[in-house]
Amino acid sequence: MAESPSIILVPMRLGLPLVPSYLGQAGDVKDMIHGVNYASAGAGIIFSSGSELGQHISFAQQIQQFTDTFQQFVISMGEDAATNLISNSVFYISIGINDYIHYYLLNVSNVDNLYLPWSFNQFLASSVRQEIKNLYNLNVRKVVVTGLAPIGCAPQYLWQYGSENGECVEQINDMATEFNYLMRYMVIKLGRELSDASIIFCDVFEGSMDILKNHQSYGFNVTNEACCGFGNYKGWIMCLSPEMACSNASNHIWWDQFHPTDAVNEILADNIWNGRHTKMCHPMNLEDMVIRKEK
Repeated sequence: MAESPSIILVPMRLGLPLVPSYLGQAGDVKDMIHGVNYASAGAGIIFSSGSELGQHISFAQQIQQFTDTFQQFVISMGEDAATNLISNSVFYISIGINDYIHYYLLNVSNVDNLYLPWSFNQFLASSVRQEIKNLYNLNVRKVVVTGLAPIGCAPQYLWQYGSENGECVEQINDMATEFNYLMRYMVIKLGRELSDASIIFCDVFEGSMDILKNHQSYGFNVTNEACCGFGNYKGWIMCLSPEMACSNASNHIWWDQFHPTDAVNEILADNIWNGRHTKMCHPMNLEDMVIRKEK
């Protein structure tokens, strides 16, 4: 749900086919039995986050799409089989970054005068908590929730805030850190409340900062300039055509204004799976949830 390249992680590790998108499949249960991708570009926790990018499907709407999917399973295979399938499935939730990039930091509807960052983060975390409980009521028992990346280090904000030597914008990173703190606390508390569920929080900020601080050991030479874009740090204008891209994205940390390269996502995916490079997930890694609990 939401959007993240790491959403293909579980199928790859378990030898399953890639997960089809909800809107891209025909609605046949046999096509959805191995999973469905409800991601929507620009989506946020807040309904209107990312509205300037065009039509998108908010987090709450994605939950409703899953509800519809579950009802299709019940009709097709019966309630017991559908419940067993869902309770043994992993739900991967990556959400929140667009609520900052395309809402709070744009000051949509004068939001930063209505909410201080802490209050805004509390609102976001409580909204995610309620949606996880809604999933639980639909028999979901295995959930992975990811935090925010250090968006204050993104080329867009390095350009916008006039970073002189590529230093990250700390006031933005502080917001992301606060969000992650609240989300981790929420996950721990909810895990105690829903004792028969396994809920993991993966701190993408921690993993990303490890890459930034130790970039040479990871093979990255360019840490603050995007591979594709225009202007200072290539953060002024987004990637509009392949001709704008650098010749070797694998040695860049950032692909465009906001998004990391595939090379970075691969490292983060390894960390979510088993903490290969650095521990990101609490109280367990995804591998512990998917494999060891089945033994």
